[in-house]
Amino acid sequence: MSEADAGTVAKVADKLGFKDEDLVQELGYDDDVDFDLRDSIEDLIGSAMFDEHDHDVVDAVILWWRANDGDLVDALVDSLTTLDEGGIVWVLTPKPGRAGFVEPADIAEAAPTAGLHVTTTAGASADWAATRLAPRKRQ
Repeated sequence: MSEADAGTVAKVADKLGFKDEDLVQELGYDDDVDFDLRDSIEDLIGSAMFDEHDHDVVDAVILWWRANDGDLVDALVDSLTTLDEGGIVWVLTPKPGRAGFVEPADIAEAAPTAGLHVTTTAGASADWAATRLAPRKRQ
């Protein structure tokens, strides 16, 4: 990766709102994830991300999600089990035209059922889009 590309990836990780010492859990990891983005997030937070086997309370969850991964509502509910109050979930999906593309409407439909709402979307890399989900405020 060129220095310019590395800088762009680091800016994306920063744009996703991560900061030094954040605890981040990564779900849905597979060999198709964006390794440069993963590395930039870990560089920014100063540690490795937790995986699905860790049960520590985290500030954020990264969920790599593809169209054939199963039930998105179930995955979102599962992502909340270790999420600290006020934490966020970033759903990373393949961009249009890529294998495993997920319609944004599918995320928007699944989020409320899981107790979340879509707050923003962003391009995470050349192949992945990011959708930020936050827990609904409790009454």
